[in-house]
Amino acid sequence: MQIKKIKVSFQDERGKIIDIIQKERLEYVTLISSKKGTIRGNHYHKKSVQYSFLLKGKMKLFTRIPEGKIKTVILKAGDLVYNPAWEQHALVALQDSEFLVFTRGPRGGQDYEKDTFRLKDKLT
Repeated sequence: MQIKKIKVSFQDERGKIIDIIQKERLEYVTLISSKKGTIRGNHYHKKSVQYSFLLKGKMKLFTRIPEGKIKTVILKAGDLVYNPAWEQHALVALQDSEFLVFTRGPRGGQDYEKDTFRLKDKLT
């Protein structure tokens, strides 16, 4: 897991331009909304990597590399998270939240389940 605070790339009287991800090949962009208390994830991907960008709300992220300890972090709007392949991950919405997931690999669209492996030993 890598967390990055995204900064404004350009701003003037018209508003802001924010480059969320730069110089990455991506195959899927997904918008997810989660009501307060909702749990997302509790899975991992063998081939896919993901970036998650929190648009609004607040979420608690749980991650674990195989055989490692569970790590947690609180995400706020504007945070970008990178989850590499094999990293187990789960999100709990602490408020009503919306986030974008940018994916490279076979996990997306009709192929969503082909590279999604549910955890028996859940993170949360």
